[in-house]
Amino acid sequence: MASITIIQPDSVAVVTGAALGIGRAACKRFAEAGMSVVLADLPGEDLETAVSSLKAVSPRPDSIIGVPTDVSDPLQIDRLRAAATDRFGRVDVLINNAVTRVGRGLHADLADWRRAMDVNLWGPVLGVRAFLPLMLASGNGGIIVNVGSKQGITNPPGHPIYNMTKAALKTYTEALEHELRSHPDNRGSRRVTAHLLVPGWTTTGKQEHRPGAWLPDQVVDAMLSGVARGDFYIICPDDEVTADMDKRRILWAAGDITENRPPLSRWHPDHAEAAKAACS
Repeated sequence: MASITIIQPDSVAVVTGAALGIGRAACKRFAEAGMSVVLADLPGEDLETAVSSLKAVSPRPDSIIGVPTDVSDPLQIDRLRAAATDRFGRVDVLINNAVTRVGRGLHADLADWRRAMDVNLWGPVLGVRAFLPLMLASGNGGIIVNVGSKQGITNPPGHPIYNMTKAALKTYTEALEHELRSHPDNRGSRRVTAHLLVPGWTTTGKQEHRPGAWLPDQVVDAMLSGVARGDFYIICPDDEVTADMDKRRILWAAGDITENRPPLSRWHPDHAEAAKAACS
């Protein structure tokens, strides 16, 4: 499989959820390398500060722009695309990172369920629909990274709204990469590829960093390495959960189906001890 390089000085990246956390760390890495970067996030001081800080580290400060964007709004996504193409003429990298964690529990307000779906699933779908045709038409290839979650794979109890949105995003991104590799006009070394980044426990937003969590820069390192290898699933460990533990937990979750166990059997009293032994 051919190596894929995200960081190239003449490339243009659009990153949603760019004001804080993983999105901002990715943008900083791109800016330091001289890439053109379009930061998309909700309007406010966080976005403005992120843009200013990136201009300070970029060898090409005029190549850094911020576009206030609610990714759940198709009209605002269209404006984001227009802002990127009017300024830079192309887009080579799209990172759909914007996320919300509103709502807790099955009885949360339906408005929270809808908001979570609008941001966590429809945001990436709208982003891909806006930028993928440009990438395909350019003939230069491109990279799409959708940021998922382990909770969308192993489905731990406690936050079904978030888990559902990330599970749906996983399914969507799998289908997207299948379609891309089957597309008759998307062949050879310069093709558009899709990737699912799955962070582990990460200090994001304005949270206080806690021992055991990874920092956003560590997730960005894993993303760059995974894309370079041509990986679709880029599953990040952290300082508490190893890559081997992740594999065993994912296999246990799949085994609920193949072994006809109760759903979420890792947390079921009849299976919890066996699950702990198998997954720890």
